[in-house]
Amino acid sequence: MRFAVPSAIMACLECWSFEPLILVAGTPPNSKLETSVLSICFTTTSLHFLIAYGISAAASTRVSNQLGAGNPKSAQAAVYAGVILTVVEAVIVGIILFCCRSVLGYAYSNEKEVVDYVQEIAPLLSLSVLVDGLQTVFCVDDISSSKQGIARGSGWQHLGSYVNLAAYYLVGAPLALVLCYALHLRGVGLWIGLLTGSTVQALLLALLTSFTNWQRKAIEARERIFEQTRADNSFELEAQTIVYK
Repeated sequence: MRFAVPSAIMACLECWSFEPLILVAGTPPNSKLETSVLSICFTTTSLHFLIAYGISAAASTRVSNQLGAGNPKSAQAAVYAGVILTVVEAVIVGIILFCCRSVLGYAYSNEKEVVDYVQEIAPLLSLSVLVDGLQTVFCVDDISSSKQGIARGSGWQHLGSYVNLAAYYLVGAPLALVLCYALHLRGVGLWIGLLTGSTVQALLLALLTSFTNWQRKAIEARERIFEQTRADNSFELEAQTIVYK
């Protein structure tokens, strides 16, 4: 429960920050177009997320295993490997999306207006792929880009909840509303706000990772293992005592 509850809170904080944007996109003029394009952007990033989440799961498992085994240097190497893999993969996907921006919209719609709007927002979408990939690797919760996996494997779930709260609700969401309504950027403004929130999240988690004392993390991980082992042994002993009685 010590890790499950913060993980659930962090997942909810991030996921809930995305959904209201679709509702807000329905309020500006030409709301059907804005909603359609934002839905296309969310669908595209969700498809890419499956790749990033695979790296996240691998990074989380590798980091936690190495910390539990008392190998802080190997855990740190797993962090670097996860980040490098994510950057390379995200850059490749981002370049592909940018180069195909003129035809990307046709994968979702035959309407010329929608296709042209997707082409306009595609550069931001390409940048989002990179940022989302990094924040998933470093983040702590996730169902939602290997930083998430690193933090999760290091036992930082509670810190990740605070990071998500600050990044998405104190920075990303307010900026999205200002850009959408005050500066009349409509859907583009909403996406810039979301992208800014993801960028702040990735930067904060990257700083958290860079200042980590991996030797201390390895000691803490082993202490948690021994604590759980003692609890399991105590439970088994009590069960055996009851059976003998």
